[in-house]
Amino acid sequence: MRIAILGTRGIPARYGGFETFAEELSARLVRRGHRVTVYCRARHPEPQHQGACLVYLPTIRHKYLDTLAHTFLSTLHLLGRRCDVALYCNGANALFAALPRLFGMPTALNVDGLERKRRKWNRLAKSWYLISEWLATFCPSVVVTDAEAIQRYYRLRWHQESVFIPYGAETGKVPAGKALQQLGLEPGRYFLYVSRLEPENHALLVREAFERVRTEMKLALVGDAPYAAGYIRRVKDTCDPRILFPGAVYGAGYHELGSHCFAYIHATEVGGTHPALIEAMGRGALVLYRKTAENTEVVGDAGIPFEEHDLAEKVELALSMSGGERDELRCKAEQRVREHYSWDAVTDAYERLLVRLAGGNRV
Repeated sequence: MRIAILGTRGIPARYGGFETFAEELSARLVRRGHRVTVYCRARHPEPQHQGACLVYLPTIRHKYLDTLAHTFLSTLHLLGRRCDVALYCNGANALFAALPRLFGMPTALNVDGLERKRRKWNRLAKSWYLISEWLATFCPSVVVTDAEAIQRYYRLRWHQESVFIPYGAETGKVPAGKALQQLGLEPGRYFLYVSRLEPENHALLVREAFERVRTEMKLALVGDAPYAAGYIRRVKDTCDPRILFPGAVYGAGYHELGSHCFAYIHATEVGGTHPALIEAMGRGALVLYRKTAENTEVVGDAGIPFEEHDLAEKVELALSMSGGERDELRCKAEQRVREHYSWDAVTDAYERLLVRLAGGNRV
C-alpha cells in the first residue's frame, strides 16, 4: 500500500511520542513492503529515513498554529499526490482528515489523549480540542485510541466507537556508555524523569518532592518544551546539586538513561498511553507513576503509584524496599511490555486496520 502519515513534527524522532510512533511504525511498515510517506516540519539531510519517504513543508512557528498550519499544508500536498490510506496523528487535526476522503482516500485518526485538559492551552485552544473531539466522530474513516480509558471516554461522551491500538516499546537494557559518563551518573544511582517540561507533566512537583528526600542518589530531569520558558525557569530554580537538567535526550543516550536508572518517576496526568512510561518499563526500570486511569491501565501491579501529596514518601519507599522486591517489580514491568506493548504487535494492528480501510471497508 501507499501510506501517508501526517500531523507529527516528522522523523527522525526529536520531540515526543507521536514522532517516535511515526518513526517506529513507518520503518516496520516499509520492511513489510509498503510505501510510506511521512510529512515533516524540520529538514533531515536525507530524503528518506529507514525507508520512509520524507516530505518537508513549511509551518507557522507559533504555539497555537504550528500543528494546524503544517497539517493543513500536508493535506493539500497529499491531495495532489494521492495514497491508498492516510494516518493522521493528534486529535486537533480531525477536521483535515475529512478532505482526503472526499477524493477517495480513507483516513484514520489517532486522537491521543484529552489534550484540552493541558494547562498550556488558552480557552480558545481548549475549545478547539473539544470541537475536534466531536469532529473526530465523522471526519476520519475511523478513530484510533491508544488507551482503553480514552476509548471508553469517546464511547460514553460522543457515542463513538474507536479502534484500540496501544503505543509500543522495546524491551531489554542497553549497555551503559557515554550518556551516563557525560552527565556524571552511575548505573543504578539516579532517579529518572522524562517528559516535555510543561505544567501538566509536573516536573516541578518531582523536583520539589525529591528535594525533601535524604539520599545521595541523583535526579535527572530530562526534557524540554518549545513554548514553556516560564515554567522551565521555575523547574530549574534549585540549588540542590543532586538534580540535573540534561535537556532533551534522544536515541542511544535516551535508551541508556532508561536502562540504568534506579527508578523512573512518571508524573504526567493528561494524555493517553505515555510513551516514556512504557519505554521505561520495557527497559526494566522500577516505576513510580502518578495514579491516573491511563497510567494505572499501563502499569497494572508492576509499579508504585503515588498521588500529588505523597511522592516524596513513595520515593523513600522505593529506597527502603529490599533488592528482591524492587527486582520483582522491574521484571513485572518488562514482562508487561512484552505481552501488551510490543512494537511488532502494534504494527500488526495498524497494518490490519490500514489494509481494511484501503480495501474500501469502513471499520
